Amino acid sequence: MTSESTKPELFPINTEHGVHDPIITVDHVSLDFRRDREQVPVLVDVSMIAMHNKFVSITGPSGCGKSSLLRIMGGLTKPSMGVVRYHGFPISGSRREIAMVFQNFVLLPWKTALENVMFALSSRHDLREEEARERCLRALAEVGLKGFEDVYPGELSGGMKQRVGIARAFVLEPEVLLMDEPFNSLDNLTAELLRKEVYSLLMSPSSPISTVIMVSHNVEEIVELSDKVEVMSPRPGHVVGEVDIDLPRPRNKKSEEFFESADKIYSLLS
Repeated sequence: MTSESTKPELFPINTEHGVHDPIITVDHVSLDFRRDREQVPVLVDVSMIAMHNKFVSITGPSGCGKSSLLRIMGGLTKPSMGVVRYHGFPISGSRREIAMVFQNFVLLPWKTALENVMFALSSRHDLREEEARERCLRALAEVGLKGFEDVYPGELSGGMKQRVGIARAFVLEPEVLLMDEPFNSLDNLTAELLRKEVYSLLMSPSSPISTVIMVSHNVEEIVELSDKVEVMSPRPGHVVGEVDIDLPRPRNKKSEEFFESADKIYSLLS
């Protein structure tokens, strides 16, 4: 992420906390689902933190509760026990400082790309319609969709649909960006290109995004992007280990250090 000296402080709450304070704190979170008459544990006693200007990834076996944990961080799901805090304040519902990019795009098929992005600002009554429109046009241009504003989702490729989803998150100007397997449904070439473009946007001094938390099962992708990795167990999911990745960017995927970081993650997954 960008350095403290170049990152614009767009959210007043940031001025009340030092950059060494956690932005997101997951404190002993558990989650149970009810199936028939029994409680099925999904997450058990999960704790982790995400700091200022850090890219954090969460990985683990399929079904271990990674996406459920991300939804709890975004205020979309309530934990059975424990609490998630944003700058020390409990998250009890969705808030505009925290935006989420979903795996399956979740675009409204009857709305154009521009209208899908504008939908994200529908609750922002402090923005005039023209101002909201301009912000959405800029967001689409930033993700490479200038000229596709009036195209419907059914006419877009998978990569373009995900760009719309990313633009919809960016237009909120969040401090925290949550990404749930954002590149999983794309072909390898499209995913590689989009990873580089998204990270370039996140690194931009003009981006208000300070912290990214991504769920992924792609270890190479995780090492390429992350500063810290939380590795989870099979369901019920809990954190079995943490890997810090301190490699220069852009990262050399053929370097010994890159493979060593990947091996650390694989060893915790096995």
